[in-house]
Amino acid sequence: MKSTVETLSPTRVRLAIEVPFAELEPSLKKAYREIAQQINVPGFRRGKIPAQVIDQRVGRGTVLNEAVQEAIPENILAAVREHDVKTLGRPEVDIAEFKDGETLKFTAELDVRPEIIVPDPATVEVTVDALQIDESEIDEQIKLLRDRFATLKTVERAAQEGDFVQLDLAATVNGEEVPGGTASNISHEVGSKQLLPGLDEVLVGLAADESTTFVTQLVAGDFAGQDADVAVTVKTVKEKQLSELDDEFAQMASEFDTIAELRADLRERITKNKQIEQVYAARDKALEELVAAADVPAPEGVVKEEVEHRKQAMVDQLERIGASLEEYLAAEEKTEEQIDAELAEAANQGVKIQLLLDTIADADEVQVSDDEFGHEIVHRAQRAGVAPQQYYDQLVRSGAAGAVFGDVRRGKALAALMEKITIKDTEGNEISLDALRADGAGEHDHNHEH
Repeated sequence: MKSTVETLSPTRVRLAIEVPFAELEPSLKKAYREIAQQINVPGFRRGKIPAQVIDQRVGRGTVLNEAVQEAIPENILAAVREHDVKTLGRPEVDIAEFKDGETLKFTAELDVRPEIIVPDPATVEVTVDALQIDESEIDEQIKLLRDRFATLKTVERAAQEGDFVQLDLAATVNGEEVPGGTASNISHEVGSKQLLPGLDEVLVGLAADESTTFVTQLVAGDFAGQDADVAVTVKTVKEKQLSELDDEFAQMASEFDTIAELRADLRERITKNKQIEQVYAARDKALEELVAAADVPAPEGVVKEEVEHRKQAMVDQLERIGASLEEYLAAEEKTEEQIDAELAEAANQGVKIQLLLDTIADADEVQVSDDEFGHEIVHRAQRAGVAPQQYYDQLVRSGAAGAVFGDVRRGKALAALMEKITIKDTEGNEISLDALRADGAGEHDHNHEH
């Protein structure tokens, strides 16, 4: 095999590769063996079909094509090693010419890791908003607690916003029952808009044992996009009763004896969350500043793959909640082109950050221990709701274990970077990460770029 490398840009190279026909022999034999296992020829046992019979049945061209598809990745890998190319993403292959018995000639364009010169992180200073905690934020947390510990009392009056009602629903389209459109004894908070559009508006003013109908547009099922007539019957109306805001409430709703102690704890929690948000903001600003200062280029092929990955993840997430991309676009009042442009911009910056952190990890000779890698696998498996071994096996089968390893390594490089930069708030106070370290603050977030 002969190969040459041509630099097309700081992030892309073209390999020109020539493979003598004799070197294709192992791939050719393998192709014959695999095809022999796949076809039935009367008079021959499966897997024992002679090459000339396979040529007659499926064609010599088909076998040659199989052999070439097998040989190309191996020869690209050999050329990459020979020229010490740091590859990224999938290669784009173009077969220049190939005839039976002659040399295979092809080119492969690959994205490569660019050479990046990273400024000294110790020279980076970022400014974040100073901590401000308003009493209304503590009041809001208290309100949520009161709602959680509220009791419901049946009332003999029409439903109002904020009441809980028990109701029956039955949906029809042109008099035909909607599959799954009938439900009994549903508990619903009036005004929460958690059920069908239009329901909350007709519930206000309805008392127990009263009924009405309304029209709503269905978003899923056989009648998606059509108007349905929905009959609703209220069974009971219950009023939400909140506890008095006194020490007795504090003892019921928390581990504290007094409202004052509960409010102090809530203040501390809000403060801690805002401090973590400061670190996230500092992290994003530092990375943005370093990417700009190092003038990190973004390899087009890798960005394209990342956009495809992000879009598929978005579609999958929408499907899980029973929605489509079209419905999401309508709700957001955006076109698919606008979403694609937003994804491309985010993916572009995400890829640049990955390249920056990889360069820092190389410079600092960051290592990932088996324990650190295992901890990340366990963490991701828990989020995915599967057993760690099963999750790891899936990663290996899909070839994604290396990507997770890279994420952990970048996470460690990012944590080290955050230790070196200077973070100040808008009032000039220097912010230390020490107070947050015990709480696992966000500087160790491996997935920030996604």
